[in-house]
Amino acid sequence: MVDRTSGVPAFRQVAADLRRKIDAGEYAPGAKLPSERELIETYGVSRPTVREAVNLLRSEGVVDVEHGRGVFVRPPSNIHRLARARLSRDARGRNEGAFLAEAKATGFSASSNVKVRFERADERAAEFLRLDVGTELTVRDRVMRADGLVAQLAVSRLPRELTRGTAIEKVATGDGGTYARLEEAGHVIGSFAEHVGARMPTPDEVTLLQLAVGVPVLTITRVAYGTEGRPLEMNDIVLPASLYQLSYEWPAD
Repeated sequence: MVDRTSGVPAFRQVAADLRRKIDAGEYAPGAKLPSERELIETYGVSRPTVREAVNLLRSEGVVDVEHGRGVFVRPPSNIHRLARARLSRDARGRNEGAFLAEAKATGFSASSNVKVRFERADERAAEFLRLDVGTELTVRDRVMRADGLVAQLAVSRLPRELTRGTAIEKVATGDGGTYARLEEAGHVIGSFAEHVGARMPTPDEVTLLQLAVGVPVLTITRVAYGTEGRPLEMNDIVLPASLYQLSYEWPAD
């Protein structure tokens, strides 16, 4: 039963208790929560209060509401993105860089659709790549799938002076991907930087990623730098927050 004297709205108390039970494993991933009627009886609240509680959990990405079926506990993040090793030269040599490395670690089948186009750098791209606005860029726009389901959107931009005449301007870049082709062309990668954020998705992202209501996305802008510090590529990545776990490791220098 909810505490009417606590000052905490009843729907938040119901949501907190359900969240606690989910975290404790009382309701496992994929499990169906009790019906509205059962929750009304359990907590001694009204139907609108129960619905507000469920809507709060849904907006947090804790549950999915399937009309006509009920409310189900959403599975936790299951793609582990370990930044330390996924972009290593050794991984690229095994053709296991980035998304393919995640596929191997998690056990899903990876596939992608790639479109290549050319555009002029806007102010944002020019800033990240340290170019003049209007400089010609090669753009690789990818929709990446895990077991057939869209799991990641990624748009890479590179100065075209670095890609002209290379497989980077083709849909299939070959083993090791874009970074291997850059190094073959003499542009050795020295470091990476990632800028991570979170926001609500755009309508197009909701459609492409098949996101449930209330699920945010993680945004990562990764910049690859040459050994002399020149930016070689910027990659804008969008991930469903409900699907990914990001891990970063670094030495205690």
